[in-house]
Amino acid sequence: MRLLLIEDDVHLAHGLKESLRNEGYSADGVLTGREGISAIRTGDFDLAILDLGLPDIDGLDVLKQVKDIKKTLPVLILTARDGIENKVKGLDLGADDYLAKPFSIEELLARLRVIERRLGTHSTSVIKHNQVELDTQGHTIFVNDIEKKLSRREYMIVKSLLENVGRIQSKEQLESKLYEWGEEVASNTIEVHISNIRKKLPEKFIKNVRGVGYVVSKT
Repeated sequence: MRLLLIEDDVHLAHGLKESLRNEGYSADGVLTGREGISAIRTGDFDLAILDLGLPDIDGLDVLKQVKDIKKTLPVLILTARDGIENKVKGLDLGADDYLAKPFSIEELLARLRVIERRLGTHSTSVIKHNQVELDTQGHTIFVNDIEKKLSRREYMIVKSLLENVGRIQSKEQLESKLYEWGEEVASNTIEVHISNIRKKLPEKFIKNVRGVGYVVSKT
């Protein structure tokens, strides 16, 4: 899952992005409302985490514009504002949930899992397909009950493919889950990762659809 964090506190944003990436998410970050709106307009994100206390545009106005651009995009709002009024306004404008600052990373992750379950992208912490079993909480992968060591980016590719069994994932879709928004990526990066992954998984588990992308077949 690719997340956009719109948070102007540099230290908090850095810590959140690192924690989210450690949990297997692809997390991009911007510091202002205008940057967030631009990122939503041009990027392909699955969920946004939005701080209401931004320096340039009120977070509720950002939320409204984000929903105008992509109505179905789930948004989790962060707020240090007292009172229930802003929380209610955020939910009325289309936010899926909110967290009051300060909060623990464990609570944030739990809220994200709730949203994922609602979207149908996180029904269980274990994804099993044929001989391969992936534990999304432990960040481990087993083949015939033998653990295989994958790098963080290899793990994220396998997770994306297993979450979309039978659906082709393009090179661009996989890149978006591995790298930050605007980060330069070598043209053969995905191919190199796939080649390394194939050495650790059953033969022909990941299939190449020439000119389109990669897929794990349903059978």
